[in-house]
Amino acid sequence: MKKKLAILLVIMSLALGLNGINTAQAAQTYYVKKGDTLWGISKKFRIGLSEIIEANPHIQNPDLIYPSQEIRIPTMESVKSFERQVIDLTNQERQKAGLAPLQLDWQLSRVARYKSRDMRDTGYFAHKSPQYGSPFDMMKRFNVQYSSAGENIAVGQTSPEQVVKEWMNSPGHRKNILNDTYTYIGAGYAKGGSYGTYWTQMFISK
Repeated sequence: MKKKLAILLVIMSLALGLNGINTAQAAQTYYVKKGDTLWGISKKFRIGLSEIIEANPHIQNPDLIYPSQEIRIPTMESVKSFERQVIDLTNQERQKAGLAPLQLDWQLSRVARYKSRDMRDTGYFAHKSPQYGSPFDMMKRFNVQYSSAGENIAVGQTSPEQVVKEWMNSPGHRKNILNDTYTYIGAGYAKGGSYGTYWTQMFISK
């Protein structure tokens, strides 16, 4: 089984307004107000526009929504078991180093999952996606806001324990995992493709 690792670390200072929205507390149902657009709603809740459209099949024309119309805001109660294990193992490594644990960001995990699936389905292994661009382009596309960000990717590992161990044995990946400026993490896993498994970790600070 072929195995590979890759790392990307970029520090970016962004002046981004959060509009006072706490995504973890965002309602599952939103009622359209005068002047709203689906794009505006997606930015407000920091949800990908395509995700909102997919979650609301009753909206025949995404460009036409009306006041008081009910919009379903997709949320994720929990991430997949493998992805959760990657996050837990990562936080165990941080705890050993005396660092605070990273908080799960379900939006970031969704982006990481898209990245893993994209590598599998498109047949590449790189930080830059032919479809989505850089990880930072992907985060912006899905309305994930951050002040700094990094990414670890890997292919071919058969378990969360193995992939985290290999990341920790690689100086660059280890640096991302033990970066004390990061506060949130997302993990994505996809099975299949030429490598068999695809893993993505995304880190951000806000």
